[in-house]
Amino acid sequence: MTGRLEGKIAVCTAAGQGIGRAVAEAFIAEGATVYASDLDAQKLTGLDHAGNAHLAALDVTDSAAVKAYLDGIETPDILFNCAGYVHHGTVLDCDEKAWDFSFELNVKAMHRTISALVPRMLEKGGGSIINMSSAASSIKAAPNRYVYMATKAAVVGLTRSVAIDFIKQGIRCNAICPGTIESPSLDGRIEEPRQDARRRGKGAGGFRRAPAHGPHRQGGRDRPSGGLSRLRRKRLHDGDDPADRRRLVALMVGSSRRRFSRARRE
Repeated sequence: MTGRLEGKIAVCTAAGQGIGRAVAEAFIAEGATVYASDLDAQKLTGLDHAGNAHLAALDVTDSAAVKAYLDGIETPDILFNCAGYVHHGTVLDCDEKAWDFSFELNVKAMHRTISALVPRMLEKGGGSIINMSSAASSIKAAPNRYVYMATKAAVVGLTRSVAIDFIKQGIRCNAICPGTIESPSLDGRIEEPRQDARRRGKGAGGFRRAPAHGPHRQGGRDRPSGGLSRLRRKRLHDGDDPADRRRLVALMVGSSRRRFSRARRE
């Protein structure tokens, strides 16, 4: 690393695993002092061994807890908002509780940290705010992501608003909009259908194989599997070879891209 963040202070939420963990580790490796938090503080174990890191448990849906936490740290140069939740389903699967929780965690949590730190960044002379959004937002559509897409589109709008309001005062605000990322969050979403199958009394024999020939379509739409049967996907996911896991993710992402390209042509 080149020490690009030497002397900088960074705040990272949801830094216990996945993207949040990778970003916190990169900031530390580049020389920053990192205030890393997570709902489960045990997931932060080891971050402080890599460099100058301060670890804490934090529920970003608790306004009082967020205020107390931020009041107790130095004014950061960087704020990275990563906490979020992926709700699976259409509007038919989203009740008010699921809607409210998704917006509470995915959007309002960012409002809490931003509104608390922007005044301090202005006094300091500037800063950088980075919000975790998604390609499944106002950018493109994805099936079974009804409220998730709504929240991530809101994050894009929130980010643009902060950016246009404060760029002249030295505060930059950007959003990251990734596609599918191999992470514990993805692992959990892959595991959910298998757990549902077990609860319904189905084992591996309950998975249907894809046709041996012809396009792999179901209900008029490409299956989000790159043409793999559910049993084959299950075997790839359960295997010990990381290359198999990467292949599964690549096939799923590739299938999504093909569906999106065809939709644009139509």
